[in-house]
Amino acid sequence: MTIQEKFSNAGQSQVFKFFDSLSNEEKKSLLAQLEQVDLGELNTLLDELVFKTQTAESGIDFAKLSPAPFTPLPEDKASDPVWKEAKEIGEAAIRAGRLAAFVVAGGQGTRLGFNAPKGLYKVSPVKQKSLFQIFAEKILSAQRKYGVKIPWLIMTSHINNGATRAFFEENNFFGLDKNDVIFFKQGLMPAVDKNGKIILEQKGKIAMTPDGHGGCLRGMCRSGAIDELKRRGVDCISYFQVDNPLVNIIDPYFLGFHIKGGSDMSSKMIPKAYPLEKVGHFCLLDGKTCVVEYSDLPKEYQERLDKNGQLEFRAGSVAIHILDRNFVEKLGGSSGGAKLPFHRADKKIPFVDDSGTQVKPDKPNGIKFEMFVFDALPMAKNPVIIEGARGDEFSPVKNAEGVDSPATCKNDQKKQAARWLKAAGENIETSADGVPVFDIEISPLFATNCEDFVAKWKALDKKPQIKDGLYIE
Repeated sequence: MTIQEKFSNAGQSQVFKFFDSLSNEEKKSLLAQLEQVDLGELNTLLDELVFKTQTAESGIDFAKLSPAPFTPLPEDKASDPVWKEAKEIGEAAIRAGRLAAFVVAGGQGTRLGFNAPKGLYKVSPVKQKSLFQIFAEKILSAQRKYGVKIPWLIMTSHINNGATRAFFEENNFFGLDKNDVIFFKQGLMPAVDKNGKIILEQKGKIAMTPDGHGGCLRGMCRSGAIDELKRRGVDCISYFQVDNPLVNIIDPYFLGFHIKGGSDMSSKMIPKAYPLEKVGHFCLLDGKTCVVEYSDLPKEYQERLDKNGQLEFRAGSVAIHILDRNFVEKLGGSSGGAKLPFHRADKKIPFVDDSGTQVKPDKPNGIKFEMFVFDALPMAKNPVIIEGARGDEFSPVKNAEGVDSPATCKNDQKKQAARWLKAAGENIETSADGVPVFDIEISPLFATNCEDFVAKWKALDKKPQIKDGLYIE
């Protein structure tokens, strides 16, 4: 059966509407693109997410919903016996080469007014380092500390893959061995119209859209990245997203809790800053750990207080996880077993009209299919959730202005630096909310946590003058 016959039999013959008018190269390109489409998977998604009547209901029985348990952050991690044990376990695993870092970096900086891969965005307060450079230096710092190679997986998109790779080449991989930086591209899914027909973006090109951050699981498997980790003896993967420069990538405490708990997937929670903060919520539903998006959790649940006067559903999901390699293979590989569900998103998708002219719609005209990585939690054995400190773990760059903007992120980096210097005994003038009155920046190559910073700062024979523009490396 020819590929044209396959698509016709599936009710998708419209993708060949302009085929006869295409050049030979354009025909080859379209056929190659269509070869990548899994029509069986697409038909299942059409039945489940397009042809079924869509309702606004989330399908969650809220009467059965409760907050997920988590391990709270103690006053002093270093002296708490439970956390101290976790750190020892985690550090032993890091030294043994069991951990890889993994960033989901497929996005563009469009919302920031930045026409390039988001990882190239400059975000540090003094040296204006890019997100990628900050992450690279954190990994390099851990490699030096633990005397081990730590592979770094980077999931790009089809749009930004070339620019991302070129950026790393131009910057000599920021001191990392290029063989330890493993790129792979996010998967794509065909976009369809409201009638389930694959959209033609151009006469010789169908509309393909990224398959969501949950697509990283099968992306790791299909690209061979997971095989490379297996070859290296890596069995734990530190997952984070590209927009958060404060993330603690190589965290022995977190890794130790994950290993000690025998977990398939572990997560960090950050207590919500305010009741209606736009983060997911770690919950229990029918005995399974899950994440309920803020858009799905009723306002009264988001605002509900527990007996101690704290938010009952305060455990916010900030996309920081540790994944077991075998678990990734189970969900992302070709073998049987549970797979992540797809979700529907209604989007504005460019298309060609009957005359072959491209139209850019001003309202949603099509449907894309995407997976969410947190949907793996209910399938995970012994999921572990630990509390993280917002000021040392989470300050994303999402919006050009206001909440989660470059301005708030730079302030949060400066506040962290001020706290660390104060912990080392230095007097730093700050505003009422802890922002120092001048710009300061601590390089990850000097320290990636307060404990290490204090020790290294006190060991300096000659300390730099604390003034505007201070950069500590």
